[in-house]
Amino acid sequence: MNDESTGSTPAAEPARGLPPEQLPSVSGPLTGSPDLPAPTADAPGAVDGDVPPPPRQNVFIKELLRGSAVTTILAIVAAMIVGGILIAFTDEDVRAASSYFFARPGDTFVAIWNAVYGGYEALFRGAIFNARVDDFAAQIRPLTNTLGFAAPLIAAGLGVALAFRVGLFNIGGRGQMLIGAATAGLVTFQLGLPMWIQLPLTLIAGIAGGAIWGGIVGLLKARTGAHEVILTIMLNYVALYLVMWLVRTPGLLQATGSNQPISNPTPANAQFPDLLGPRFPLLDWGFVIVIGATVFVWWLIERSSLGFRLRAVGENPHAARAAGISVQRMYVYAMLFAGGLAGLAAMNQIQGSVVSGFDAFIDAGIGFDAITVALLGRSRAWGTFAAGILFGALKAGSFTMQASQGIPVDIVLVVQSLIVLFIAAPPLVRTIFFLPKTDAEKAAKARAKAAKRPSEPKNPKAVSA
Repeated sequence: MNDESTGSTPAAEPARGLPPEQLPSVSGPLTGSPDLPAPTADAPGAVDGDVPPPPRQNVFIKELLRGSAVTTILAIVAAMIVGGILIAFTDEDVRAASSYFFARPGDTFVAIWNAVYGGYEALFRGAIFNARVDDFAAQIRPLTNTLGFAAPLIAAGLGVALAFRVGLFNIGGRGQMLIGAATAGLVTFQLGLPMWIQLPLTLIAGIAGGAIWGGIVGLLKARTGAHEVILTIMLNYVALYLVMWLVRTPGLLQATGSNQPISNPTPANAQFPDLLGPRFPLLDWGFVIVIGATVFVWWLIERSSLGFRLRAVGENPHAARAAGISVQRMYVYAMLFAGGLAGLAAMNQIQGSVVSGFDAFIDAGIGFDAITVALLGRSRAWGTFAAGILFGALKAGSFTMQASQGIPVDIVLVVQSLIVLFIAAPPLVRTIFFLPKTDAEKAAKARAKAAKRPSEPKNPKAVSA
């Protein structure tokens, strides 16, 4: 009988062409064959049919793109792009060229470029380096102005960031700064001591005043459970009207022989000396003290045993209490430190940039800007330091933008707000720049899809019926 009569199948026939012993092996990661060589450090491979892991450099790049540092940088870039669009829309030359856009579109694009480039070039020239002057001291003066503006922002931002790490939302920086300045003025302005006593005593008095005002919030929260947001908002108003009364009352803070609501000038012996000389008036030794405060906050939170307890309360107060940590005491400690740092910010004002006397608006919005700085710095000491310098640069450069390009200062405020918006929404930044999603975002997306999917009936026969 032939092969057809035996009922043989094509699978039983030998492969035509090469003999079986000369055919290549069919093992590999896609075949599920267990006959694979064991992976080594030099040649990683699959085991028991598993897909080999991706290269290490791919994993590193993916984790880097997911990290907070890249997200923060791209948030600033996105805010700058939106700010550039606003600069273009508010520029008179752009509006004039857009009126005949279809006749000569190139004029509109040139006007947009000139407006955006001119605005950000003025920002850089006013905040970092001015290449239009020949004197080197005048060229670097914008950088010193940036550092001078950044010093109180960093100090107050550190206070907000420290409270964030303990789970407290401290928005009372304004009140703590006002009480710090008032305490220093009441206690030390009339002493007339030598500089080596007067200056540190004024600094300590201001820090102590801010710490006491912040400690009141911590104590009330620890004893009564009152929310710190309500407490700090109300104490901001109390501090504002209290200082307004003090600077209007003769014999307290009102300047001698004046009927204006302003304090006496800061005594010369209590002022911070210039760090690089009189040619750089905004940069003084207060910035060095702020650097020391940054190092202290970093050590306190990241390296000390007290910082460990503070972070434990911030992560989970119930678990911290079960571990034997006094949560109430940590709240008081956190607000004492936060208020003291806000008091340091006030001292950078009245002992540094504003020495002609202060009133109830000496905080200059720093108490609220500190919240933005802390958010941008991810509540880390050195992140807050870098964020404060960025906001100091925006503030220093905004004056040059307005003076040389006619760009409103409000544009810089919009950029600051957009930075916070993008920082608070990392998924939005990742979507804009096509960054890989984190595992948490992927899990949330999968849960959302599962929730939208209709549930399957337990009895499949019911469907057919």
